Parts: sequence; C-alpha cells; structure tokens
Amino acid sequence: MIEFLKESTFAVNEVISKAWTVTKRNYFSIATLCFLMFITSNASGLMAFFLKDVSKGLSILMAFIFVMFYFTINLSLFKYIFHLLDDEEHDVSIVSTIPTRKQIIRFLVATLYFMLCIVGVYSIVVLIAFPFIYTGIKMDIITNVAISVGVVAIFITWIRISFFPFFIIDKDLPPFLSIKFSLATTKGNFTKIFLLLLVLLSFHLLYLFFSYIHWPVVSFFINILSSFIIVPLSSVALTIAYRKMMSEYKGDAEPDIIHNIV
Repeated sequence: MIEFLKESTFAVNEVISKAWTVTKRNYFSIATLCFLMFITSNASGLMAFFLKDVSKGLSILMAFIFVMFYFTINLSLFKYIFHLLDDEEHDVSIVSTIPTRKQIIRFLVATLYFMLCIVGVYSIVVLIAFPFIYTGIKMDIITNVAISVGVVAIFITWIRISFFPFFIIDKDLPPFLSIKFSLATTKGNFTKIFLLLLVLLSFHLLYLFFSYIHWPVVSFFINILSSFIIVPLSSVALTIAYRKMMSEYKGDAEPDIIHNIV
C-alpha cells in the first residue's frame, strides 16, 4: 500500500511539474481563456438578476446563450492545451482551437449522461438504505449514513467519468463512448487523480480556512493567487493527466483504435 502511494505521489509530481512548465511558457493565452470563462460565468449571473423581473423567456434564452458560450470556451481551452502539448515548437492560435458544432452538441449530451449517472448512483444508495427504515434504527441515523455514503459514491463516480470532455475533443468520440472510456482509463488511477485534485484544490481549501478564522487579508491574497495561477495550472494538469492515462491504457481498445471510433 505504501509503495502504491509512493508511485502515485511521484506520478502526481510529474504531472504538476510538466503542467507548470507548459503553463509558465503559455501563461497569458491560457489565463485569457480562463478569464473569459470567469467573465462569462459572472456575467450570466448578473444578466439573470437583471432580467428576472423583465421576461422569464428572455432570461432563459440569455442563460442558454451564456451556458453555450461558457462550454465553448471551456472546450477551446482543452483543445488549445492539446495543441500546445502536441506542437510545443510552434505558436498555436486560440481561434484555431474553437470546437466544432458537433463537438459542442456531443459535450452537451455527454453532460446530460454525466448528470444522469450522478442521479442514478445516489438513487441506488437511497434504494439500498430504504429497507433499513423497517429495522428499528432511528431515521436520523439512516438519513445521515445514506447522505454520507451517497456523497462518497457521487464523488467517486464524478472522478471516474469527469474526463469525458477530453475524449470528445481529443478523440472525437460520441457522448456515450466518451463516458465509457473515461470509466475505462480512470480504472486503477483513482488514487493518482484524487491526489492531483487534492494538490490543485489546496489553495482553495486554504482560502476557505482563512476565511473561516476571519483573516480577510490572507484569504484575499490566497484567492488572487488561486485565481491567476492555480486555475490555469489545473486545466493544464488535468489535460496532461488524461494524456498520461491514455498512454498507459491497456484495455480492450488501444488509443489508435479509439481514434477511429465515431
């Protein structure tokens, strides 16, 4: 177990090190896309606030437009990072990394599958917990245990299937197969992904901690550092982690075969 954790730690260090190199070399372009995502997310919230009393239909339409725009930028970011990893010696245009309409539609459908998987996992936990109501155990105990188990199950499921956008962008896979191969490639890599996410989320956890103990100045600077450094680094690190898992994948379909599946 200790050796496995050591290997996982070294793998995470390798991903973080390479991600830092790529991010540092292309910081402004990557940060620009992250900033556009931030602006889009906040602008949609403001637009919803101002339009809520004007027209519900217009509010829904604008929300849909902003969501589509956000997803497009998000996919462009991943596609841009792929180009940087594959063509490190040449400049890559951000405009050339805009996803196709088919990729955006596939991403939206796969996101729907993603949410259904999350709901399905929690529903299974609830169904398993339901018979315990008739065993005499207090209801609040059953509820607390079911919620705790459900959160853990959802977290594990989220990690296992959250790499589906990379398959859509990198391998041009349809929605269901992108979910399927995310499950396949993350099998055996859960600890590595968890440690990677723990490292990437460490600054946000520090921000929450210092906010909780009412150190506003420290929490402010940590939040700034997280927004301008960790967020761009995280996007690159997850993309590199995906590529590393694909290079080590030994399942039924090799990466070159996956590329031909549409």
